[in-house]
Amino acid sequence: MTATTALTPEQAHARLDKLTVIDVRTPGEYASGHLPGAHNVPLDHLDAALDALKAAAGRCDLLMVCASGARSAQASQRLTEHGVTAATLTGGTAAWSRLGHTLHHPADSPAVWAMERQVRLAAGALVLTGLLAARRWPRTRWISAGVAGGLVFSALTDTCGMARVLAKLPHNRPRATDLAATLAALSD
Repeated sequence: MTATTALTPEQAHARLDKLTVIDVRTPGEYASGHLPGAHNVPLDHLDAALDALKAAAGRCDLLMVCASGARSAQASQRLTEHGVTAATLTGGTAAWSRLGHTLHHPADSPAVWAMERQVRLAAGALVLTGLLAARRWPRTRWISAGVAGGLVFSALTDTCGMARVLAKLPHNRPRATDLAATLAALSD
């Protein structure tokens, strides 16, 4: 694999037994359904996982996965900067499941909405709150304008500040033992 490789869901499905799959979504999103055998290393913990990922890449090709492919592309790029070759799954778990491929769900994890859905709820609620409050306090319409500006910026830069904030909520945060166990499994 080259440093900028992207695999389609069909290609990844055909090679799944030859890949180490790293899901870079939040633990909550991971629990909502992930590729078979995927290890959860949230994007904001990628730097701490570099040694384990280098070890895993030495044994098997890495496939980075997220919901849509955007975060996994960022992860692949960061790994490339540190000399680790990794591919990304085109279209993410959304494309994977759309094609009818199986997603696994941990038995002991509560279902959590996908980050994109959480962002849509938070953005919509903030816009609606700003508009409703503006009926009584006109300056609160700036809440809606700020969220709209953030969404435009998010689309132009393919980043999402709101997702970064929401990822820090307790239901989206990794437990230290989960990440430690994942890193140990990748290092062995």
